[in-house]
Amino acid sequence: MIRMVPYQIDGMTALGVEVKLPKTTLLSISTEVGYIMCGALDVGLLNAKLADRAIVAGRAVGVRTLEQLLEAPLEAVTTEAERRGIHVGMRGADALRLMR
Repeated sequence: MIRMVPYQIDGMTALGVEVKLPKTTLLSISTEVGYIMCGALDVGLLNAKLADRAIVAGRAVGVRTLEQLLEAPLEAVTTEAERRGIHVGMRGADALRLMR
């Protein structure tokens, strides 16, 4: 099952997507610039193999809902996210505010 939820963050609309899979759920919330995601996101791959794409993204672990993803501290962020002021430990919602 797939569920999509719009979130208003400081006048910007971010789109939450929840994908129910066997024994796990994939969670992401994206803006036009970047996204945050559950622990399935491979930040190392984005930084190493896809660096030329300059992907703005962050990962939070241990989250089970989109709402938890908004509140959770980011455990890892891409190099391009760091350039925008997004850092490890920042709440998901605060990182999305910088993804404009």
